[in-house]
Amino acid sequence: MRMSKAFLALLFIFSSLIPTAHAVEVPATFSFQGSGYGHGVGLSQMGARSMALAGQSSEQIIKYYYKDVAIEQKDDSKILRVNIGHLLTSAKISTATKGSQLQIIQGEAGNENVLPVSSLADSISFSIIGSTVSPRVTVGKTTQTLTRSKTFTIRWAGTRYLEGPDTLISLNHSGVTQKLRYGQIQVKAIKSPLGYRIEMTNSVRLADEYLWGVSEMPSYWPVAALEAQAIASRTYALSKAGIYRSACDCDLYGSISDQTFLGYAKEIERKFGVVWKDIVTRTAGLTITQAGLPITAYFFSSSWGKTELAVNAWGSSRDYTQIVDDPGSLDLTLNPRFVTWNREVPQSVIAAAFLLPDVMSLEILGINESGTVAQIQATSSTGVKVALRGETFRSRTKIPSAWFNLVSVQN
Repeated sequence: MRMSKAFLALLFIFSSLIPTAHAVEVPATFSFQGSGYGHGVGLSQMGARSMALAGQSSEQIIKYYYKDVAIEQKDDSKILRVNIGHLLTSAKISTATKGSQLQIIQGEAGNENVLPVSSLADSISFSIIGSTVSPRVTVGKTTQTLTRSKTFTIRWAGTRYLEGPDTLISLNHSGVTQKLRYGQIQVKAIKSPLGYRIEMTNSVRLADEYLWGVSEMPSYWPVAALEAQAIASRTYALSKAGIYRSACDCDLYGSISDQTFLGYAKEIERKFGVVWKDIVTRTAGLTITQAGLPITAYFFSSSWGKTELAVNAWGSSRDYTQIVDDPGSLDLTLNPRFVTWNREVPQSVIAAAFLLPDVMSLEILGINESGTVAQIQATSSTGVKVALRGETFRSRTKIPSAWFNLVSVQN
C-alpha cells in the first residue's frame, strides 16, 4: 500500500518525538572507607590485647566483652570432626615421617583399636568421579588405583587410632599444605550445589589435639589475652560439638567460618608454639557459660570503637552479646591496618552480593547503635531495589567490616 506524502511527514514528526534509547553505563567499581575487621560480636581480640597490656586478667577481659557470664570447668575431652577440606575435587595426603606409612580403609571407621588394613601407602591422591571418591595409592615407585567408594578413612601411627611411632602427615589441596599430627581423616563424597565434592574431616580431641592447632591470635601476644582466646576458643568449640553438619560432614569448619585450625604447624611455631600449647594446658577445661551451658563465644579482630550485638549482625538475639566501648581497636600502634581502611569492590562482586544482574547505585538506609551499617540498598539499571543487612553485605563482598561508608562509584 502506498503512503501519501502528508502521512509520511506526520510519521517522521511523531517518530522524532520518541526519546532515543541510550545504553545505561553501570559503575565499574564501588569504593568504601571503614574501620575494624570482622563481625564485631563478642570478644575483640585487639581489645583483649590492649586490656592485657594494661594489666587486666583473662577473666576481666572475658567478663567485659560477654554479658552476664561465668567461667566454669567443663568436660572438653569430646572428639570433634573438624573440616579441613571443603568442596574439593582433588587432594593428596602424604607421610612426612620417614619409614612410616598411611593406612587407608574403605568406609567410615569407628574408634576400634584393631581394624583390617585395606592398604598401606606413602601417599594417597583423591579425586571425585561421579558420586564417589577415587584413591590412587603410592608405595615407593608403585602407584595403584583402588576401588572407588563414597567414604575412606585414613590413619597413621602414633595416634589413638593406630599404634606406632609418632608420625607427621601432610595434606595438600587448593595449593595449600597443612601439617597434621593427631586423629584420623575421613574422606567423603558429599552432594553439593556444585555437584558431588570431597569433604575431608580430621577427628581430634577438643581438649588438646584441636586447641593446640587453633590459630586465632599471635602466640607472642600478652598472656592474659592468649588465655582469654583459649577459653573463648574452647567454649566456641564446645557449643558446636556433636551438632553434625551434613554440608561439611563435620561439627565445625577448620577455617574462618568457625575457627582457624592450623594443625601441627601452630604447635611447632618458631619460639612461640610452646607458649600457646602451655596456655591451652593452663586453662584446661575453663569454659564461658550462661545458665550453666557453654555460650557460642563469638570473637573478632577489631572494631570501630564499639562492639556489636548478635541481633544486629545476624538477626538472632544472644543474651551474652552486648555493645561496649572497644578503644583498643582504635589504637594505631596496635592496629595500624584496620583503624581505617579503604577498599574498591568490582561491579560483579556487588551485583552478586545482591543477587542482581547489575547495580547502578547503593544507599545506606540505617546505622546501628554500634555504628555498623544496619541496612544497605542496591538499585539495578532496571530499577529493582534489594536491601541487605550490613553484616551480610560485608560477608558477601569480603570487605573488612560493617563499619563503613560509601565513598564513590567509578565508571
